[in-house]
Amino acid sequence: MNTAEVEALRVEGSLAVGDLDHAAWRRARAVAIRRYWSGEPAPASRHAEARVAWTRDALLARFACPQSEPLIVSAEPRLDEKSLGLWDRDVCEIFVAPTAGEVSRYYEFEVAPTGEWLDLAVDVTGAGLAREWDYRSGMEVAARVEEGALTLALCVPWSAFGCEPRAGERWRANLFRCVGKDPTRGYLAWQPTHAAEPSFHVPEKFGSLRFSP
Repeated sequence: MNTAEVEALRVEGSLAVGDLDHAAWRRARAVAIRRYWSGEPAPASRHAEARVAWTRDALLARFACPQSEPLIVSAEPRLDEKSLGLWDRDVCEIFVAPTAGEVSRYYEFEVAPTGEWLDLAVDVTGAGLAREWDYRSGMEVAARVEEGALTLALCVPWSAFGCEPRAGERWRANLFRCVGKDPTRGYLAWQPTHAAEPSFHVPEKFGSLRFSP
């Protein structure tokens, strides 16, 4: 089992997804996303830094990314519904498996620089990848695009997982960034999946998400 760990900082009270500069994010421990899915190092211009927090109501993740190449985004973003195929554009993602012993059943959450979003329930079975397209998490997102930088955040209520964590508990998770366009498009992973082709759906490579007291 992968022993790499990201800590979710416990935040008392509420933490709004749009409060991208809240002091809690400075206290949360950063993890670096510096390698492609293959394990090969990515250039610094494509790196990302992720921080995770939790409140009594929700799980939150915040991504800070340099942005030196043109954004790959939708020309007509829809923010009132999930954007299927969002992974084909610039996006940051977190996959979360809350149930011990069932890492092949997990949830996928994505946020784009446009404020577009995507949520899916996923099962990896012997027959392949099964996605629950009608899954509704109630997630919220926020995005800030500045000269040379992106800040993206998402917030997922505990009802989306069907359970709530306890302090000290560990779930399984991975964090990702997709950036650029073909033929040099980058698929970065906190924990590389080492798949034969670009793929994030390798749950046995997930690290741990530990909920701090």
